[in-house]
Amino acid sequence: MRISGRSIIGFQEGGTTGEVFRATRPWDGTQLLPDFVSATFEEVTLAARLAHEAFATYGRCSGHDKGALLRKIAAKIESMADQVIERAEQETALPKVRLQGETARTCAQLRLFAQVVEEGSWTAARIDTADPERKPIPKPDIRSMLRPIGPVVVFGASNFPLAFSVAGGDTASALAAGNPVIVKAHHSHPGTSEIVGRAVQESVRECGLPEGVFSLLFGSGTQVGTALAQNPLVKAVGFTGSRRGGRALMYLAAARPEPIQVFAEMSSTNPVFILPGAMRERGEQIAAGLHGSFTLGAGQFCTKPGMVFFGDNADAVAFTEKLRQALPSVPQFTMLNAGITSSYRSVLASRKKDPAVRLLAETQPSAEFSVGAALFETDATSFLANPVLADEMFGPATQLVRYSNCAELMEIARSLEGHLTATIHGTEQDLREFPDLIAVLENKVGRVVFNGFPTGVEVCHAMVHGGPVPSTSDGRSTSVGSQAIFRWVRPVCYQGFPDAVLSEELRDTNPLAIWRMVDGELTRQPIGVPSGG
Repeated sequence: MRISGRSIIGFQEGGTTGEVFRATRPWDGTQLLPDFVSATFEEVTLAARLAHEAFATYGRCSGHDKGALLRKIAAKIESMADQVIERAEQETALPKVRLQGETARTCAQLRLFAQVVEEGSWTAARIDTADPERKPIPKPDIRSMLRPIGPVVVFGASNFPLAFSVAGGDTASALAAGNPVIVKAHHSHPGTSEIVGRAVQESVRECGLPEGVFSLLFGSGTQVGTALAQNPLVKAVGFTGSRRGGRALMYLAAARPEPIQVFAEMSSTNPVFILPGAMRERGEQIAAGLHGSFTLGAGQFCTKPGMVFFGDNADAVAFTEKLRQALPSVPQFTMLNAGITSSYRSVLASRKKDPAVRLLAETQPSAEFSVGAALFETDATSFLANPVLADEMFGPATQLVRYSNCAELMEIARSLEGHLTATIHGTEQDLREFPDLIAVLENKVGRVVFNGFPTGVEVCHAMVHGGPVPSTSDGRSTSVGSQAIFRWVRPVCYQGFPDAVLSEELRDTNPLAIWRMVDGELTRQPIGVPSGG
């Protein structure tokens, strides 16, 4: 497939009058062809209008039709996987094996949402049947279900060119819910985005769906994203990226005449707590796993463990030494783009200047565009006194924090802001000695990991990839797993309607055979048929 460098606006191609930019090869700074043309304000407006018009039809599509679209997108991506991966390697410096895995994950989550909407119970249909004999007033027939909200804007992520970008989790869940999607491609991997975008465009056309169900817009700055967030026809935004970018979108969306929800996944340092029993029994093993986790993907994961808390005792000496010695095993890393590289170098320089922080180990890169890994150490008193030490270091670095006693550890846990994950390494005896730690962390994160590592997010029904502010803008939601669909819907109630005009999910006969709550009881039976019938 030829990469044109033009935006995809429904079934149309963007123009050539916008600002031009190119992707850059991260390991040497070489600019890659072709030129990409930023969408104009008029093209943003057209994409939003087409999406709004498409919503009237697509929002009423059956689960079968939406499932067919999602499955076709997955199949098309698989059919062009070699081209996708080749371009993504050039634009991101991510290794081929990582991109192969990410392609598989992207297609798997598309099929997961297809399964969810084809089965149909996700709509949370509820029916309270009428009781005309009720005294003192009759009870009306009331039914409700979840309905899509309208056009959704998705911002592609820099660190996941496939799984959190054009056809990633936000797009898959929004399409599954019945919402047209406009993707703002990330400027670091526009060629990858266009290839996948063409697969989505072709799938929409081949499924006979309205033109505005999908659009993909290019832009190297903030203008296109700002125009999308402010467009009155857009009803929600999905974003994965920096805290600064997420907050900017939140402010824009809140300032609209009709404010909308921004589901932003922002920054997270993902604290790790190593309790005394675990440190004593397997400290060196934990050190090896931690090294692999914080350097994985050059540390460019939102779930990277960025701060590690453990007791200041003799058992910690071997752990620290093992971790320090492991650092040179991967001497240098190429990061996703020049901006991320610069930010990482800046945060390392700042941390090194802090008198309360000690640099335990650092690798020195030999290439101009590469960076090294770093291991820092501080104590609990300094950590609690200086909030900056809890800031994210987006890259292959982590910080060890030694505490003196249980009370100090609990003070640290209570001081934490919102994160995506927290990890506890412990024994059963440890959990008895720190009985309140889990309860505290439940209010700080969306996922608590026991005797594992937070990198690697399983795409499944139970997964929660979210957390309290500032890790996300709404800690009640997840961006991974089938529960992500609930971000893009709202409940609608129908009172006193004839059965024939209701959606199939709410009809007496339950033609879709979904699970519904009928008069307070979960059942798949038609109304009037006993649960055991």
